[in-house]
Amino acid sequence: MADNTRGLVIAVDGTAASGKGTLAKHLARTYNLAHLDTGSLYRGVSIRLLRQGVKREIDPQLAALEASRIEIADLNDPALRSEDTSAMASLVASLPDVRAALMEYQRQFANQPPDDHKGAVLDGRDIGTIILPNADFKFFCDAAPEIRAERRYKELLLAGETAIYADVLDAIKERDHRDMTRQVAPLRPADDAIHIDTGEFTVDEMVARAVQIIASPD
Repeated sequence: MADNTRGLVIAVDGTAASGKGTLAKHLARTYNLAHLDTGSLYRGVSIRLLRQGVKREIDPQLAALEASRIEIADLNDPALRSEDTSAMASLVASLPDVRAALMEYQRQFANQPPDDHKGAVLDGRDIGTIILPNADFKFFCDAAPEIRAERRYKELLLAGETAIYADVLDAIKERDHRDMTRQVAPLRPADDAIHIDTGEFTVDEMVARAVQIIASPD
């Protein structure tokens, strides 16, 4: 059951392009919850670094400083979903000082949701394991790399970017490896997370499954 002092809190984790953000957004609308795409925080830090000319050699102190300066406006930047930002975000997310700087932001969002919402749903890669281990419900989304690469490829084309499917697939696999093997908060399902193979469901079916679980947790 939800903690009545904070409202309903849902954690949605998963691999890149697995549909975790889509599920989180639908659950937010269904239950009138505040929604935070925590990956956008790392992307926001990445944009700040990229615009300072930083590439793959990242100064951890500079990255942590920029993480402490993150604002809502950063999360609405049009460059947030670019491939350059995605690649940098995976590197930034492996830095302990950056994760520490953003952890309190995420926990405060869940415990004190903005705009008078009575709860929150957060999606990311360590929400159920590190950020909100006491979330009322935890979901872990995944699908075959080929399926996720196809989704990401189409997303890039719709955004007007030039993309090659094979390159996107390689990037997805590289991202998975980096996320799952990093020393700090590696990507893995929480022990009590509900797994959803998003390659097997339409969006409506995926959401319906999650809603059914929330309605009948036992």
